[in-house]
Amino acid sequence: MGGTTAFIYDDAFLAYDFGAAHPLKPVRLRLMYELAKSVGLVGSPKVSLVKPTPAETEQVLLFHTRQYVDLVERSSIAGRGLLDQGDTPAFKGCFESSKLYVGGSILASDLIMQEKVEHAFNPAGGLHHAHRDRASGFCIFNDPAIVIAHLKQSYGVKRMLYLDIDAHHGDGVMYGFYSDPSLVDIDLHEDGRYLFPGTGFAHENGEGEAKGLKVNVPLLPYTGDETYFMAYNEIVPRIVRSFRPEIILMQCGADSHFDDRLANLHLSTDCYEEMAASVHSLAHEVCDGRLLLFGGGGYSLSSVARCWTLVFAKLTETELADEVPQEWAHLYENLTGENPPKELRDSIPPDHKEPEESLENVCEVLQELRALIPMLLS
Repeated sequence: MGGTTAFIYDDAFLAYDFGAAHPLKPVRLRLMYELAKSVGLVGSPKVSLVKPTPAETEQVLLFHTRQYVDLVERSSIAGRGLLDQGDTPAFKGCFESSKLYVGGSILASDLIMQEKVEHAFNPAGGLHHAHRDRASGFCIFNDPAIVIAHLKQSYGVKRMLYLDIDAHHGDGVMYGFYSDPSLVDIDLHEDGRYLFPGTGFAHENGEGEAKGLKVNVPLLPYTGDETYFMAYNEIVPRIVRSFRPEIILMQCGADSHFDDRLANLHLSTDCYEEMAASVHSLAHEVCDGRLLLFGGGGYSLSSVARCWTLVFAKLTETELADEVPQEWAHLYENLTGENPPKELRDSIPPDHKEPEESLENVCEVLQELRALIPMLLS
């Protein structure tokens, strides 16, 4: 297989569709793929385009309970019902489309562990809210959690680091491995007092042998680039170098972008690029480049496509021009009915003011974490 980075994609991903009125729009995946192709990433000698294959049911059961998996299968056949308390309705074929998302993430992990590529990105993955026995927050099967279990079972991986920058706390992953010392889970997100799922506080730092290995960084609404990246920089590089994982997994939800429709963080594309570049460098420093990226949330079609394309470019060490290709702009307008963005990158608008208390809040969170997380003191 050519290239050092795998991009997992198939138009079949678009079948994971809750309907026209639902905020999670599957077309965002096609828009990101087409943008990555238009700017020369997909098709580059550095990149291998790989089609996903569905996960086996036994692989889904590495994390989820049999009772829940059977419920999803029955609901998928019926094409109706709720898989949680209201945000995640069943639809015809939801069992098969969910297994394809999981299969894409498992394939990405296999390609890395079998040394066929150094990095891989599954934009359809990152469904971090699903719990062992239920759906949650638009997530039917929790593909990052299944991949973590797969890496342990199939490759004997003993040290993994999962970094989640989605605006919403990745509760399904954290609670799923809350007492598991093989996983360090670092999660920067909007404070649960203001945003679903209402979890992810600094004091939630693991239990038993995993005490101090779950690192939650709750941020006030409207926290922007400078404060956010300061928190990232104080925590992530230090813990990566101390823990020295065998592989890094990163969920890159685009809903932390200032233009998102469901969350209230105020990151620009610059912050996404900086974090992706940092994680890419850390992966090469500590784990021979083994880095698996998932997509995640994101409810502004323009910011999803741009953020993830810029993040993906960092994996390939490709510098992209700012201008959006005209062919993609026309496609965007045709598919969405919206005016296309003119540039890949953006800056936070002047009227998006970060509250002064955001920095004070982050400093307080960091102080609390240093008392709870031994690796932050090393």
